[in-house]
Amino acid sequence: MYRITEQIDGTTRQRARLKHRKPGEFRETPMPSTVRESLLRYEKDHGADPNGYLLRTQRSPYWAHTTLEYQWSATKKRAGITRKFTTYSLRHFFASNCLSRGIPVTDVAEWMGHKNINMTFKIYRHLMPASIGRAAKLLNEGL
Repeated sequence: MYRITEQIDGTTRQRARLKHRKPGEFRETPMPSTVRESLLRYEKDHGADPNGYLLRTQRSPYWAHTTLEYQWSATKKRAGITRKFTTYSLRHFFASNCLSRGIPVTDVAEWMGHKNINMTFKIYRHLMPASIGRAAKLLNEGL
């Protein structure tokens, strides 16, 4: 699991507490072991600042959104990826994969930081068609 304690405010581009959370609260989200291992390797090779930030510049203790997008574009180019998708697309990829594999929408909503499951359900309902079939099967088995 990865503990998220703050975010970058979309308007000010500064660090801010998490939306829909009280000061000091956090949320946790699953992290594949391969990602964790990559981050630990990166920290070993490049170090972290006193606050634990790994991705920083000479002028800032953390990457600005523009730096992230620039690095993402460069990485896609090096990998030969021409399809247009952004770092935000990775968020949708995560949610889509979780839901299409049967992870409960309540868990995914919490991991995504949504205030309630309505937003998650509204955006990703089309990925849960099997839930109707599973519900019918369970009801039939129970009768």
